[in-house]
Amino acid sequence: MKRFIRSLGFAAAGLVHALRSERHMRFHLAAAAAVCIVAAKLPLSRTQWAVLLLAIALVITAELINTAVERAVDLISPELHPLAKLAKDTAAGAVLAAVFFSVLVGFVILGPPLWSLLAGK
Repeated sequence: MKRFIRSLGFAAAGLVHALRSERHMRFHLAAAAAVCIVAAKLPLSRTQWAVLLLAIALVITAELINTAVERAVDLISPELHPLAKLAKDTAAGAVLAAVFFSVLVGFVILGPPLWSLLAGK
């Protein structure tokens, strides 16, 4: 049990590091909070909430992995070898893909009820 708790501490340290050092992580969390606030005002099902939360988790997870890849590549290749650049760009691309998917999910789930609310129906 001590090992598990110690591992949780390491994971929490990684989250804190990403929040402190990565501007994009802070942006993603702010966007997630805004989406949750808007969603709380709408009549969403549990399934819709689950899909929204999974989309949010996908973006946060991708950003954490991107941060880890960037740190590891910086350690191994301080002068940014072309393959190191490719690794960093690909990790960033994974975040972009997750964000794109999450925005689509947001439009599909939040769009219709938000439109009805704003149209006064």
